[in-house]
Amino acid sequence: MVRKLRRSTRRLIALLLLLPLLILLLGTLYMLGSTYLEGNPRSLLWSVEWASETLTNTGYGADARWNHPLMNLFVMLSQWLGIFIIFLIFPIFVLPYFEERFEARFPRSLPQMDGYILFHRYGPEVDFLIEELKRAGMPFVILEQQEALARSLRDRGYQVVVGDLEEDPSLLDGVERAKALITAADDHLDVSFIMMARERGFDGLICALAQDPLHRAPMLKVGATVVYTMEHVLAAALAARASARINPRVEGLQQLGERVGVADFRVHPESPLAGQRLGDLRLREGYGVTVIGQWISGRFVPPAGPDTRIEPRVILVAVGAHENLAKVERLAAPIKPSGPIVVAGYGAVGHKVAEMLRDANETTIVIDQQAHEGVDVVGNLLDQRTLERARIRDASAVVLALSNDGTGVLATAIVRDYAPGVPLIARVNRIASVARLYQGGADFALSMSQVAGQILAYHLLGEKAVAVDERLKFARLGAGALVGNHPWDAGVRERTGAAVVAVERASGVLVEFEKGFRVEREDVVFVCGTLEGIDRYMREYHASPTPVVSPQ
Repeated sequence: MVRKLRRSTRRLIALLLLLPLLILLLGTLYMLGSTYLEGNPRSLLWSVEWASETLTNTGYGADARWNHPLMNLFVMLSQWLGIFIIFLIFPIFVLPYFEERFEARFPRSLPQMDGYILFHRYGPEVDFLIEELKRAGMPFVILEQQEALARSLRDRGYQVVVGDLEEDPSLLDGVERAKALITAADDHLDVSFIMMARERGFDGLICALAQDPLHRAPMLKVGATVVYTMEHVLAAALAARASARINPRVEGLQQLGERVGVADFRVHPESPLAGQRLGDLRLREGYGVTVIGQWISGRFVPPAGPDTRIEPRVILVAVGAHENLAKVERLAAPIKPSGPIVVAGYGAVGHKVAEMLRDANETTIVIDQQAHEGVDVVGNLLDQRTLERARIRDASAVVLALSNDGTGVLATAIVRDYAPGVPLIARVNRIASVARLYQGGADFALSMSQVAGQILAYHLLGEKAVAVDERLKFARLGAGALVGNHPWDAGVRERTGAAVVAVERASGVLVEFEKGFRVEREDVVFVCGTLEGIDRYMREYHASPTPVVSPQ
């Protein structure tokens, strides 16, 4: 019966039992002290009254002077004890009791789960996905054990059920009607949750986020549909962002042979490109280079037309013949195409990033404060001497795989100031820190929540609902509705966000077009843009993919 009472109630009952005992104890000691030390006997009732007055700090009646030193010491200690008890009683015993009596109580059972997604425990890994589901209007409920966290989630507008499955398995009654389950607790709690859900007849999708990769197989064995170790998935995303060998920057570039390339340029504030409109720069006409888009705070933004401005400090992506791209290098500082990739931080994420980069034969320099096997530079990333020893300025990319977001923001600002032209990719724990990292100078910031959100949204919604890394692609398409138009004057960029960068005809592949050039029906056009932009182009211009004809 006592175990069913709330903790605040048990505390209050204990207080009500202990206070009379304390008053009786102090009263008895006072009675003995008055009799044997002061020579002024007092009755037990009188002494208990004195103890009550002392502990409550309400003052004394007749007894206000004592002669014996031990009696004075005892009285002083009793007075300080009374002050201590007053300050202890209200915040620890009384206030929690009344807060629990008057606050809205959390439900202790699941709602009708038809169509619902159940999250077992809340964490940063599921935060981004929960926000996406909330915006999409998809019903979900969070099963949480910690009441303080549950109150915070309820204040954010989430539906929360509070309880401990190990003490009350009935919390999962009705779970068999849920649409999907996602568990992000400790691994042993994940296993218990999976088994309990399957025992109750749930036969749908269960996604588990494991902390230890060795626990993936056991989780799958007890009933999980898919299991991901999010630190390793995040590491893979960081490595793919840093190395073109792992994740080519533009898919399908090989179709154009060696004549056409893609280049990244960081636009410094003093560059003649900074702040200018594309229409005024006329990079196509003057340099034979097509701007595909800009990376702004980790988001790829295709040009919307000639009024699009090139922002300072962004990474500009351009396509064209190599000799033409070289001309643009004199206008904006290029990103180093070669050089080591520096990985800062050798925890679980940094270790996996370095492992993947080395497996891809990338020259990798690892920085960490502790000397471990695989660490090349031991030192503090915030110290310029460490940056010099790690050859940061010579790097083709820097990956900050630090475990603390605050340190990551400071390190981002320091590395950006030391090496302004180097691409900087940062790991983020909480989505709220992404904006601060971009403000500090990061080019790309990937959070555990974003990466987990993309994976889980794929399983729950059947689509890529969260775009963590925009992919660029070359598409080889038929002429379609572009016939009779100049490739650069047909409003392609304005209507689709993609761009025509080359035309293949019998005479070969053309990447520069005279003013009177017109697309012919037999031509093949090469269009570059995001996957969404390519799809939009194919719809707008009624173009379909054209197979590559192997030379005889």
